[in-house]
Amino acid sequence: MTLAIIHTRAQSGIDSPAVSVEVHLSNGLPSLSMVGLPETAVKESRDRVRSALLNSHFDFPARRITINLAPADLPKEGGRFDLPIALGILAASGQLPQESLSQYEFIGELALSGETRPVDGILPTSLACGQQGRKLIVPAANAREGALARDTKVFGAGHLLEICAHLQGTELLARQAFEAPDNTFEGPDISDIIGQHQAKRALEIAAAGAHNLLFSGPPGTGKTMLASRLPSLLPALDEKTALEVATIYSVAGNGLRQNFFERPFRAPHHTASAVALVGGGSNPRPGEISLAHQGVLFLDELPEFPRRVLEVLREPLESGKIMISRAQTSAEYPARFMLVAAMNPCPCGYLGSARCRCTPDRVNRYRDKISGPLLDRIDLQVSVPQIPREQLTKPQSSSADEPGDNSAALATRVASARRIQIQRQGCENSHLSAVQVKQICALTDSQVSLMTTAIERLDLSARAYHRVLKVARSIADLDSSTAIADHHLTEALGYRLP
Repeated sequence: MTLAIIHTRAQSGIDSPAVSVEVHLSNGLPSLSMVGLPETAVKESRDRVRSALLNSHFDFPARRITINLAPADLPKEGGRFDLPIALGILAASGQLPQESLSQYEFIGELALSGETRPVDGILPTSLACGQQGRKLIVPAANAREGALARDTKVFGAGHLLEICAHLQGTELLARQAFEAPDNTFEGPDISDIIGQHQAKRALEIAAAGAHNLLFSGPPGTGKTMLASRLPSLLPALDEKTALEVATIYSVAGNGLRQNFFERPFRAPHHTASAVALVGGGSNPRPGEISLAHQGVLFLDELPEFPRRVLEVLREPLESGKIMISRAQTSAEYPARFMLVAAMNPCPCGYLGSARCRCTPDRVNRYRDKISGPLLDRIDLQVSVPQIPREQLTKPQSSSADEPGDNSAALATRVASARRIQIQRQGCENSHLSAVQVKQICALTDSQVSLMTTAIERLDLSARAYHRVLKVARSIADLDSSTAIADHHLTEALGYRLP
């Protein structure tokens, strides 16, 4: 038979659409033509495949070879199609039996020697393959990642000859066993930070309701240390969400995350471009906001980021996703992250002290780098003052905070508050819709009067008003209160910088 069909998959965002590699041999001058929107790396596979077959002691057919990558309107990129193309040529030329090929999907790049090389995006491929009820054969270096999809039978192979022997039944490949990722991780503890009780309280509230947070204060007050302690307060990812996060890292080419169930913490430098932050490129790749999905995106020295870079965050902060469109393709990536930022009050950082030499005009220009619409989307805006000298110089045993003021104790309170939210509305408080806010954050007449005064004095927008209510709801959940009390509202209003 001169026609063979091999099943494989392409990569489109975090999805892995099915692709059929159709190989046909016909009479005529020896040639190899490839159709189906192959990009440069795919077109170059003809030379890699030819050398891999010859070096594996197979015959390369001296006939007219036509390869179709279907569907024809789906762009194909990368070296992931080398293996299915090689197997298609072998099957079409009668060097490999075709009976068992329909049970498998194949993905992998081939070296000129016939050895397999790893490719990106194996996890979404494995998940999609298992849903179709097929087995998956991948390079040995990708096998452990593919096996994270428990419902998929994954086989890893180091050489093309091993795959052919498996398909012929002479020497079967061993199925890659599922290896449970490590669920233990230790990060820096919040008790390392001296003082800053209000900032720590804000950190706890932000963790409880998945709220965005801004720290503002002079250099050396612990803003970066506070932000780096946030992951230790957040509950671990469940398996479904951890797979979603791992899929993004797989597509981005980052491989398996070391701490599989730990929430991501990304801290890009302020020189990062808009594409690096939200994703993009000629072949769209996930950016920092997608790599921080279900975790924390920390932007230190916020005003040092170019304003146009910061403005691209506004839509993802509301929608929880990012759509990247290009001329030939588009990709959508999830981006449900907590934004935590830190900034100085002025360019020199010492506003209000004798050390500051910044003029009012210079301070205004510095602060104007952060737009009002972006600040509006930050739920808690907290001032982090200088630590008193006498508190800083106390022995560590004497300056320790109150008992229970550590990451483990706060994480227990945060987890309890989040359970209340999931049972009540199915999501964290920061993700409540406008309709849900009216129902879940209902206020008494006296509280409505309080908020009316606050709107006038603080000049709150409708968005900021709703975010204050969500923060108050999170504070109430930390207190296991069924209703929002007056002190919950006043505390939430206290976290809005004037």
